[in-house]
Amino acid sequence: MNCVSRENILRFDRAVPRYTSYPTAPHFQPLTDKSCYQGWLEELPAGASLSLYLHVPYCSKLCWYCGCHTKITQRYAPVEEYAHLIMREIDILADTLNKEHNITHIHFGGGSPGMLRACDFEKIMDKVRSGFSTDPMAEIAIEIDPRGLTEGRVATYAKNGVNRISLGVQDFDEKTLEAVNRQQPFHLSYDAARLFRAYGIECINLDLLYGLPHQTPETMAQTIEKALLLEPDRIALFGYAHVPWMKKHMRLIDDAALPDTGQRFDLFGVGAEKLEEAGYQAIGIDHFAKPEDALVKAAKNGTLKRNFQGYTSDCADAMIGIGLSSIGQFKHSYVQNAADMPAYKKSILGGTLPAQKFCPILDEDRLRSAVIERLMCDFKADIHELCQAHGFPEHHLEQEIRNLDPYEKQGFLEINKNGFVSVNLAAKSMVRIICSVFDAYLDKAPQQPRHSRAI
Repeated sequence: MNCVSRENILRFDRAVPRYTSYPTAPHFQPLTDKSCYQGWLEELPAGASLSLYLHVPYCSKLCWYCGCHTKITQRYAPVEEYAHLIMREIDILADTLNKEHNITHIHFGGGSPGMLRACDFEKIMDKVRSGFSTDPMAEIAIEIDPRGLTEGRVATYAKNGVNRISLGVQDFDEKTLEAVNRQQPFHLSYDAARLFRAYGIECINLDLLYGLPHQTPETMAQTIEKALLLEPDRIALFGYAHVPWMKKHMRLIDDAALPDTGQRFDLFGVGAEKLEEAGYQAIGIDHFAKPEDALVKAAKNGTLKRNFQGYTSDCADAMIGIGLSSIGQFKHSYVQNAADMPAYKKSILGGTLPAQKFCPILDEDRLRSAVIERLMCDFKADIHELCQAHGFPEHHLEQEIRNLDPYEKQGFLEINKNGFVSVNLAAKSMVRIICSVFDAYLDKAPQQPRHSRAI
């Protein structure tokens, strides 16, 4: 492929979705008939594999960069009450679903799910296991803030089958962390990793961010060097999305201290280079994993997936969201729980499923979603073959292929006469923008900006 210049990449940068779903979240709509959700659950065939996502929307301190749906509390009482609401939601789901379904993935996200006391985490896991049939080899993962971690909680995670931990690190530079209100000394993450491994939880992910205040190529290199001391299996190097018009607390960050687009590009480049030099393999646009990791294997055999948690090897037939604002995915629709606590609580206490929004997935959506997912995961897609596989004529997306012409001229990708698109890996930071060509809804999005820039 042609040589790709940094200047051209920066020139084409613009705001587009992250494509963790298609259609994307701005196109979700109110679910007026909640019986639809119950019907989708009941229609799941016996023996279907399921993935559970449990959202815990509480943190003890607000990180100013945070884009998650979370609430700040210094008291445990709201968290404890919420844990009981989750357990009641699990009961409602269990009464609706067939126990013959096989749970292959369980993911606790947030917020800070590590805020759950050991006894409440165990009660939730007991509810899951009594309500559903859980695969003995299921991946059970939890996102952890190293601050406030206790050995008692680690022991409980191990006892209840947790086998993957995602440590929220973001950066190890003290000046950067202070600028985003997340004071977190390096030793907390290092000690947490050692403690988890001492209890037999070997699979550890690290979440890092680039694009934060005061970051430089030098501080990024130092952060990566420290991250490698923890010997993580996976590292996600996400780009910070500064969207203060959506998340008002982001206004607390000094805009003048944020790196510009070119600096962001260089920050990621330094981080990626250091990780690949250390033997990690690049996965998608922002993940890195050890060669023996399941993500690497999935990438090699073409089964890598992308969902609301990012890149995954989870190939479950459906995902069920549990808890406030959580999102589930079925063949024909996405469904999202109420994001408002009073509405969520009212539904649960009334014995009804708390679904509040949905987004239908039409045949055309499934085709475009498949194209976008393959480009996001593999950096290549056989457009004609995908069209036929989804019941459309092979030239159904021919106009979209023609719309890729400006990117082909810049050397960002190649297109052969059979409709096979291959992205130049030197331009993989452009893949979200390339995918947007296949997004039939993008121009119909609300006028208020909802997305971050690609770089």
